[in-house]
Amino acid sequence: MRAPGPNARLIEGFLEAIAAERAASRNTIEAYRRDLGDYADFLAERGVDALGASGDDARGFLAARADLGLKASSLARQLSAVRQFHKHLYVDGRRADDPTMAIEGPRRSRPLPKVLSTAEVERLLAVSREGLDAEARPGAERLRAIRLACLVELLYGSGLRVSELLGLPRSAARSREPMIAVRGKGAKERLVPISDPARAAILRYRAALEARTPAAASGAWLFPADSQSGHLTRQAFARELKVLAAAAGIAGQRISPHVLRHAFASHLLQNGADLRVVQDLLGHADISTTQIYTHVLDERARAMVRDLHPLGDEEAASRK
Repeated sequence: MRAPGPNARLIEGFLEAIAAERAASRNTIEAYRRDLGDYADFLAERGVDALGASGDDARGFLAARADLGLKASSLARQLSAVRQFHKHLYVDGRRADDPTMAIEGPRRSRPLPKVLSTAEVERLLAVSREGLDAEARPGAERLRAIRLACLVELLYGSGLRVSELLGLPRSAARSREPMIAVRGKGAKERLVPISDPARAAILRYRAALEARTPAAASGAWLFPADSQSGHLTRQAFARELKVLAAAAGIAGQRISPHVLRHAFASHLLQNGADLRVVQDLLGHADISTTQIYTHVLDERARAMVRDLHPLGDEEAASRK
């Protein structure tokens, strides 16, 4: 435990303020406490407190943390904590300035999304459909398999966020239109088209659910479950998806519900879909969020130049 001192008292005052003013969660407060504790230790080694710290002290803290091998994302988080701490001291009248205002954050390269190939998704779907009609299969196990096949078909066929998928209402199964209404981030609604195979998978799953557990089938959710929310949780779905992926020969670390959303977007773009159409389908407010998927097109373009351009072979040979 760190010894109490002037920095510790200032930090506790800041934490009390964000707890009261922002209703910050316990986890958030503890994260701030850890990051600012590191900052306080660094300042103590320099013999200064937060009220006298300069911009050079804050930069020195980040440099020292970088020397310890922290990633850019962790450095950005710690800088954010230090900035908000000093802003609080300034607004509270404890300091006449904010020494962190001119400090630039570390550059963070945006990671490319994990994407399955079309062949891998087809294999995943094929394995999910195996044994669904096996009468000898225990009823509960067969229902879970039909539900999982439906989830995979619908997720890859629509590009929904996992929260949107699992939170679909029971009415989504009754619609005869090729579109379903989805409530996304910020409670914004959008219409999402779904494929005929996905629609057939929904109808099959609901028929199996009604035959097996009529009470659950009459509830509010398309995918009901015995959970606090009343519907299947993302953790349960993610576990089942990894088991399915293993059966399809796909490594567990390469699969998640979000990876299937990535595959939906990347495969559409790869086959010529307009970027703004994909933006609408995914429910992205800003097209820059969707543009990360254009790495698929970039790779395809490089391959076309390499394989189809008259000088492609010569350029490749010159690099050897």
